[in-house]
Order: sequence, then C-alpha cells, then structure tokens
Amino acid sequence: MNPGGWCGEGEGWRLAWDPARQPFSVLIGGAGWAAELTAGEALQLLQAIRHLVEQVGALTDQLMPEELVSLELERQPWWVGLEGDRSAWALRFVLTPGDSQRGIEGGWPAAASAQCLRAMEQWPLGDQHRSES
Repeated sequence: MNPGGWCGEGEGWRLAWDPARQPFSVLIGGAGWAAELTAGEALQLLQAIRHLVEQVGALTDQLMPEELVSLELERQPWWVGLEGDRSAWALRFVLTPGDSQRGIEGGWPAAASAQCLRAMEQWPLGDQHRSES
C-alpha cells in the first residue's frame, strides 16, 4: 500500500484506497469477493448508500421493531438496494457496465453493512476525485 493510501477491514468487509493505482484506486470487498473502482465510482456508490440509509432513518419512527423494509435506488451507473429492519440492514449493489467497461455486483450482509458504511465515510477521496475531473 502506498504511504498516502488508506485501508479498513472488518468481519465481512474490506476497503482500501491507493492513489498511486490509477484509474482503479479504490478496492471494495466482502466475504469471498472484491472489486476495484475509480474514485468517482466509489464516491457515487457512497452517495447512493447514504441516500438509502437516510431514507431508512426517516422511516424508523414509523416501523414496528419486527417490520422489514426494502429500498432500491438507481443512479446511473449504480443500482443499490437495502433490505432489513430499523436496526440492521444488508446492502446490495450493481455497477452497470458501459461500452467496453466492466460490470460489478456485490453486497454486504446486515452484520457488516453498517460497519462498512462507517468506514466508507472515512474515505479520503474527495480531493483525489476533484483532481481526476
């Protein structure tokens, strides 16, 4: 890992950022899978997940403890889904490939999703992404 990079890992999730690895400077992973993303793709994924988590937060007072929720969001090139209850939820995502590009599908179980999101919130990608634009 580049000294200027960042990594985080927990049960069922793994994240890394290495600004020296271009264009795919971000690694995301789960149990038995991993994929590389550009900084822009990673930030788009984070924003989509944040949006779904905010929606769940807005519904929390309306949900019974045992009531399940399923939310989906499509923001090209991402589809992101969240399933669970008011206290724990699993995340799934699909990166839809463009012409001559790779597609990615993955996710984290409820036990790992909130921890992974907290780690994503620490990604130091903002300045890097602005320099790629």
